[in-house]
Amino acid sequence: MSETADTPTTRFLAAHGIAFVVHDYDYVSDPGRIGLHAADGIGVERDKVFKTLMVEIDKAKVVCVALPVHLKMDLKKVAALFGGRNARMLGAEKAEALTGFKVGGISPFGARTSVPVVFDASLNALDRLYINGGGRGLVVALAPADALACVQARVADVTTDADA
Repeated sequence: MSETADTPTTRFLAAHGIAFVVHDYDYVSDPGRIGLHAADGIGVERDKVFKTLMVEIDKAKVVCVALPVHLKMDLKKVAALFGGRNARMLGAEKAEALTGFKVGGISPFGARTSVPVVFDASLNALDRLYINGGGRGLVVALAPADALACVQARVADVTTDADA
């Protein structure tokens, strides 16, 4: 566990008076499994560790979707949630340019550009949320209510019915 880490995420959370703890782990670049490596690396159950995905709705609106690392996102649910018909993952270059974070380090907190944020409804069952801390190999732990409040996030079912 790291005592401090200076990232846009940690600066954002501190500026908003949010209590958090930084955990570090050995980052492994393994597309589609980065969040699983993070959960294993910090020794926390997978349902408490959320991955952050950037999604484009109807090629017009970008949103940030956070969901447990072991689940898959349902793009149709995400599109409908934002009044759209189609949704797709934002490409890595666009996601990095928009957020200021590297893929594998994208956080809903402290991004270069503010976009709507939605957390999967499973967040409601948690007493502690673990999510990317704004850098590869960094996770922040914080209260779910604080995570929602500081980015005015929505909570909705955004996962498929089957586990990944």
